Amino acid sequence: MFASEDRYLYMAPAVIETICQLRFPTILSIGAQEPAAFQERIRRDYPLYQLQRDQPAPKVTGANTPNPTLEAQKPINNYTFLDQDKRWKVNLTSGFVALSTKGYTRWEDFAGRLDKLLAEFIGIYSPAFFERIGLRYINAVSRQRLHLEGSDWSELIQPAWLGVMAEPDVTTSSLTKCSLEVEMNLEENCHAKIHAGLGLLGGGKQDPEVKFILDDDLSASGSIQITQVPGCLQTLHTYADRIFRGAITSELHTAMGPEPID
Repeated sequence: MFASEDRYLYMAPAVIETICQLRFPTILSIGAQEPAAFQERIRRDYPLYQLQRDQPAPKVTGANTPNPTLEAQKPINNYTFLDQDKRWKVNLTSGFVALSTKGYTRWEDFAGRLDKLLAEFIGIYSPAFFERIGLRYINAVSRQRLHLEGSDWSELIQPAWLGVMAEPDVTTSSLTKCSLEVEMNLEENCHAKIHAGLGLLGGGKQDPEVKFILDDDLSASGSIQITQVPGCLQTLHTYADRIFRGAITSELHTAMGPEPID
């Protein structure tokens, strides 16, 4: 399942979105008023601002009684800041701060932006600690983009991630759905939730090509101190990198144009 820790920069990467979310104990001041001071600190990099109100799922009260009820929850202010090209996005609520991008190139660039963002957030709000750190990579392998239309998925993806598609008598055209869901505990108090299988981006409305989706959601939970955040993020990234490398074959690896990273 895991490849070696050798790292590569791909000229035709499969990653389509990267998300890092850090949850912290509720800070009421964030939801009580617009975060003007925070915006001012990051406005040069993220000049566009939006506000959306997320509606949490109803809370069940009296679950162990004869008459359980659903209690509506108050909407949560989700403050969104985007760069000029809308490729990078920052989300801030009273319970989490997140950075996401659809223009991921390499970990060092993403981590650099995240480090700068967290420094501003911590400087203003001083969270006691972080309860959960999540790092998610959504990958979509396109045979068309890589000029591999004639290759079977079994030539590109390792059998463990293909399910019945790895069987020689099963053709992709005969499948209406085929996916794999994995949840597992990792070392260093980390957890992995992985989805792998065929899928259409955006429901196929703009892109009808069926792709192989590998969605890695890595996380660490507990009372994570601020000084522990960089090491925790590095560990999660290493797991994500090794999972992706372990899921692809040498043919796909070569087709994406790998360049070793020292």
